[in-house]
Amino acid sequence: MPTYAYRCRECAGTFELLRPMSESGAPAPCPEGHEDTVKLLTTVALTGSAAGPAAVPAGGGGGCCGGGCCG
Repeated sequence: MPTYAYRCRECAGTFELLRPMSESGAPAPCPEGHEDTVKLLTTVALTGSAAGPAAVPAGGGGGCCGGGCCG
């Protein structure tokens, strides 16, 4: 279940709620009880590791489709 960040327009506090995607646009009262809140845009950072550099596909790669139609 995703976490959504909200900001209260009355007290300027920010808070997060864990809720289903289907409820992401539903009203979210702030922990102080104020009703005037707005959902914030958040970014997702993906991290990981690789054993080595990415392999270049046969044909040399390049372009959005391997270079066959756009290079």
